[in-house]
Amino acid sequence: MPTQDAPIGSVQTTIDIVEALRDLDGAGVSELATHLDLPTSTVFDHLRTLEQNEFVTSDDDGYRVGSRFLEIGGYARKQDPLYQVAEPEIQKIAHQTGEHANLVVEDFGKAVFYAKAEGEDAFQLDTHVGKRVHLSTTSAGKAILAEFDDETIHDVLDEHGLPAVTEHTVTDRDVLFEEIEECRERGFAVDDEERIPGVRCVGAAITGDDGVLGAVSVSGPKSGMQDDRFLEDIPDLVLRTANVIEVNMKYQ
Repeated sequence: MPTQDAPIGSVQTTIDIVEALRDLDGAGVSELATHLDLPTSTVFDHLRTLEQNEFVTSDDDGYRVGSRFLEIGGYARKQDPLYQVAEPEIQKIAHQTGEHANLVVEDFGKAVFYAKAEGEDAFQLDTHVGKRVHLSTTSAGKAILAEFDDETIHDVLDEHGLPAVTEHTVTDRDVLFEEIEECRERGFAVDDEERIPGVRCVGAAITGDDGVLGAVSVSGPKSGMQDDRFLEDIPDLVLRTANVIEVNMKYQ
C-alpha cells in the first residue's frame, strides 16, 4: 500500500477538479466551486490552466475532461508487457464466447478495466477501459484478492470497505473470505449480479514470478450464463486464457 504523505495543495485541488468533472459528467465553474466548496476564482484559474494544456475542454455548457488524458493513459498501457501479451487473448476469448471479455489489473486497491473486447452476442455494459471499481464486486477482482495473503486483503477492505453496488453485492467480510477460499481451491471466482443487475461474470487470476499480474474475465447476461456454462464451460475457457497469458509472459 502506498504511503500517505501530505499532498501538495495546488496539485490536490487540480486532481479534485478533474475528478469532479468526471463525476458530474461536465460542469460549469460555479457548479464545480459549489461541489468542491472552493472559491470560484480558484476553480476558474485551475480550469484555465488545464484547458491551456488541453486536459479539459469547454463549450457553452461548461467544462469537460479532455482526450489528452486518453493519450497519456494509452501510452502507459502500451508500455506494459501484460497488455501487449494479454490483449490478443482477450479478443480471442470474446470471439469464442460471444460475450464481453476483460483484462483487469489491481491499482491502489481497486480493480481497473485494462482492456476489453466484445463478442458477437455481447450487450451494452457500463464498463470502459480505465473504469475503476471495488475488487470485491467483480469476479476478476475476487480472483486477484485470492492471490493476496489474508493480511493484505484486510488492508484493502479496511481502506475501501465493502459497499453495496446491487442487492446481490457481498457486503459481509466473512462471506467474501469464504468466496476467496473457494476461488483458491477451484482457480476461478464468480460475480452473480453483484456489480450489474442481470449480469454474471467468471474471472481467473494471471500470475507470474512476482505474484499476481491481473485477471481475465468473461461477462454475460444471466439468462445465457446458466448451469454448466456458468460453472464449467466459461470457467474452463477463462482458466485456459489466463494460463496462456502466464506462459507467454515468461517469453516476453
